[in-house]
Amino acid sequence: MKNIRNFCIIAHIDHGKSTLADRLLEKTNTLAQREMQAQVLDDMDLEREKGITIKSHAIQMEYKARDGQTYVLNLIDTPGHVDFSYEVSRAIASCEGALLVVDATQGIQAQTISNLYLALGHDLEIIPVLNKIDMDSAMIDEVKDQVIDLIGCKEEDILLASGKTGLGVEEVLEAIIARIPAPKGDENGPLQALIFDSVFNPFRGIIAYYRVFNGTIRKGDHVKFINTGSEYDADEVGVLKLKMQPRGEIRAGDVGYICSGIKTSSEVKVGDTITSVADPAREAIAGFEEVKPMVFAGVYPVEADQYE
Repeated sequence: MKNIRNFCIIAHIDHGKSTLADRLLEKTNTLAQREMQAQVLDDMDLEREKGITIKSHAIQMEYKARDGQTYVLNLIDTPGHVDFSYEVSRAIASCEGALLVVDATQGIQAQTISNLYLALGHDLEIIPVLNKIDMDSAMIDEVKDQVIDLIGCKEEDILLASGKTGLGVEEVLEAIIARIPAPKGDENGPLQALIFDSVFNPFRGIIAYYRVFNGTIRKGDHVKFINTGSEYDADEVGVLKLKMQPRGEIRAGDVGYICSGIKTSSEVKVGDTITSVADPAREAIAGFEEVKPMVFAGVYPVEADQYE
């Protein structure tokens, strides 16, 4: 686990979070140049059209740092919209650190502060990044002062970057290695894995994305979702690259997915805990909440019972 780093990106809408994530994927050679496109992690047409993140995504990168070691970096991307605070909180709970990305042309915005408080509440290591410093309208000194006032960091702790040009991206990666702590957990203990997202596949059913806090989840294991009480067989487990890559097991500290042939989305709830039926955990990971389903009116999500 010492070479694993789990992190998310906190930013206001249109502060360049998705573009910066694209540059991280490029710098770590996670995607070949021919595979690159704008907003790689935003794979919905609406997201690309509006330039916002609606659904959270996760992707694993491998990075050879300046110290000569290779690190596994799990980026758990988060939605930029205010109405997804619970989903953001579960993504944040799956990480040890966060990049606080602030647009150097706009400065600190309300949504930035809201999600920052969620991250601080989970004791995440915060790495401030001023983005879009290549813009003529960038107010670098003024925005630095805003960040210092907000989180009490030193000026030298603030990184300068441009998601558009790639400037400063290597320094961001090195800071992730140096500042964000490695995950902790017992690989041999009872399984505790936090579900932070799920997607529907028409051929494979509901696929859950999770972070393993303790224990190991293996292909073929009989597992239980604690809060729903449902039990399933782990038909496939693996890691999240641009596409899912099957593995024999996912150990404590890492991020992965599970396919169990689940057909009903209500059986997979964000914030639920996966454990083993054979050696169950004594308790679920804290923070689970029942959340009403959301639908979209235009580009804005509303609770289903509010939309006629």
